[in-house]
Amino acid sequence: MTKRMLIMLGGVVLLVVVLGLGFFLHIKKLMAAAPKPGAQTVTATVVKGLEWQPQLVSVGTLTAVHGVDISSEVAGQVRSVDFKSGQDVKAGAVLLQLNADSDIAQLHSLQAAAELSATTLKRDQAQLAVQGVSQAQVDSDTADLKSKNALVAQQAALVAKKTIHAPFSGRLGITTVNPGQYLNPGDKIVTLQAIDPIYVDFYLPQRKVGELSVGQTVSARSDSFAGLVFSGKISAISPKVDPSTRNVQVEATVANPKRQLLPGMFANASVDVGSKQRYLTLPQTAVTYNPYGSTVFVVKPSKADPKTGAVDGGLEVQQVFVVTGETRGDQVAIVKGLQEGQQVVTSGQIKLKNGTPVVIDNSVLPSNSPNPAPQEQ
Repeated sequence: MTKRMLIMLGGVVLLVVVLGLGFFLHIKKLMAAAPKPGAQTVTATVVKGLEWQPQLVSVGTLTAVHGVDISSEVAGQVRSVDFKSGQDVKAGAVLLQLNADSDIAQLHSLQAAAELSATTLKRDQAQLAVQGVSQAQVDSDTADLKSKNALVAQQAALVAKKTIHAPFSGRLGITTVNPGQYLNPGDKIVTLQAIDPIYVDFYLPQRKVGELSVGQTVSARSDSFAGLVFSGKISAISPKVDPSTRNVQVEATVANPKRQLLPGMFANASVDVGSKQRYLTLPQTAVTYNPYGSTVFVVKPSKADPKTGAVDGGLEVQQVFVVTGETRGDQVAIVKGLQEGQQVVTSGQIKLKNGTPVVIDNSVLPSNSPNPAPQEQ
């Protein structure tokens, strides 16, 4: 009984082996008969060494060197508006007049009282010389004159406040104030901004503080003026680091002779630090970033067929790991993994793997500009 069972078990094992071998040979035949994948179309570029100026880049906000919303210190009815919206004015220019008739009349009354006090003092001083009045009377007259002159000065200051002057030179904003309108103290009349030069305020990480100093060159770019670079210098570095962000505030003064940059706009600010360095560079689209490392596909001549030994003269790719460094616009520096002169795939990587044959078509290339501009412009 036991011998018969062993024979049957051996037969089953032999049958399974025969069936498995037949299935394996069938799969191998199908794989050999399967058509080889065709070459994939990609774009490629040659790795080049370029000199880069190390820069610290940040997004900043433009602020006026001097900027204020002009208002009145006193209440009154607007008699005249002596400016136009958007006008450039000089420091001291008259902007607005409030009705000051009653204040001027009061001033004249106080001036008359002061003149009378002065006459009384002069007369009493003459009487004192002949001992017609006492010294106490002259002293009282002197104090009275000083009091009256103080009231005159106070009223004159009130009258002066009824005329609004530009505190500094700059460009006026848009006003809605009209003659006949009543203004309360503190009501906004118009904004005045001095915008040449103009400040760019931006923040940089605390680890970069050691690379910053007053006087360093700053370049500012605005998407409102693509291609234009506004040059300036660092004018101030905050002595305090923001404890919530660990960033330090930097202020740069930028020339704005055509008054193109306006307060409130944002600008991309870059600060030149250190000396120029040479890097191997690629378009950022050439690098595939993965959790296990960054990779690129290097284009190489096809290897010989292991069966026939024939070489078809085509191209294939090999995936290699790289270490990336600084970025500049569309470009990225390659610190390790490539050599100058190698050809690297810049688009179409998703359909590639090691050994995939490729055809290079550079009729449409990805952007590779160190200072890219928005495409809609």
